[in-house]
Amino acid sequence: MLNEFKQFIARGNVIDLAVGIIMGAAFTGIVNSLVKDIIMPPIGKLMGGIDFSGFYINLSQGSYATLKAAQEAGAVTVNYGLFLNQVINFLIVGFAVFVLVKQVNRFKKAQDAAPVVPPRSELLLEEIRDLLKKSR
Repeated sequence: MLNEFKQFIARGNVIDLAVGIIMGAAFTGIVNSLVKDIIMPPIGKLMGGIDFSGFYINLSQGSYATLKAAQEAGAVTVNYGLFLNQVINFLIVGFAVFVLVKQVNRFKKAQDAAPVVPPRSELLLEEIRDLLKKSR
């Protein structure tokens, strides 16, 4: 069982997956910052200075000025503004992955389309074959 585990870990796919997960975790921080610090402020400004992360529905008794105040008071809330931010994060990550996969596929197609030049020895053998056919 230990040998099978070693073989499994040594496969290239597992290493590639590990690298992908690490890169994905690092990319998540970048995307979160992109949404929170770059995309949402202009959208909020266009909508009259609205901060989506503060949108919530209070399901408890009482009234709270902010989501943070409601959470500190232990109120039950539906945080649809935070959900909206996560949906935007997902769309950005999905688009980034789409562009990445599209570029990789384009690169692979370019490699596959490149004509394969046979080795010189095969070319010489083909010439000899053609000469033998002509001499018959």
